Amino acid sequence: MKKRNWVTVATFATLGLGLAACGEQPPQTAAPAAGTPSTAAETSESSAAPPTTTDRGQTAAGEPAAEGLCKVGDLTITLGDGDSAAGTTYRQLEFINSGTRTCTIQGFPGVSYAAGGDEHQVGPAAFREGEKGEPIQLAPGQKATADVGFVQVGNYDPGTCKPTQVNGLKVYPPQETAYKIVPFEGTGCAGEQLPGNQLTVKTISD
Repeated sequence: MKKRNWVTVATFATLGLGLAACGEQPPQTAAPAAGTPSTAAETSESSAAPPTTTDRGQTAAGEPAAEGLCKVGDLTITLGDGDSAAGTTYRQLEFINSGTRTCTIQGFPGVSYAAGGDEHQVGPAAFREGEKGEPIQLAPGQKATADVGFVQVGNYDPGTCKPTQVNGLKVYPPQETAYKIVPFEGTGCAGEQLPGNQLTVKTISD
């Protein structure tokens, strides 16, 4: 009887230890599915800062902010007087801020001869001379200018030049896709393979 009781006690003790060990195991959590990004990765990818602009409407790279540029609707463009030298007449294109806001203008305007009621371009556009200038702030009523050179196209071979009567200059302000026609009566070359530049233009300056 004593031996049987000892075996019974040992058996119950073993079962008790096994149950206690089972109760100490930590709960298991399901592993994330393959290909599912973690919360940290999602936060990092969505927190990129947008580009910033510096004071006076300038970007960090020194270029005018797009919303601060002088647009065609802000400007009155006229052609001033000039002088002649070595077969070329130089005149100033004047860009006057006729709007109600201060805007920024910088660089080379696009300039070409225009003709006809459809204002089509005649010959190559003006060749850019020199380096791009600094941004210019134009308050309402203020102006900036760009020098334009008009070569005497009568010195070119007529077969190459293809002389054509023009009635204006097609002028695009810098970084603009719209233009204005500035009245100008003269002769341009419709030919594309000219021995020189029938028009030249310099950067806008104040």
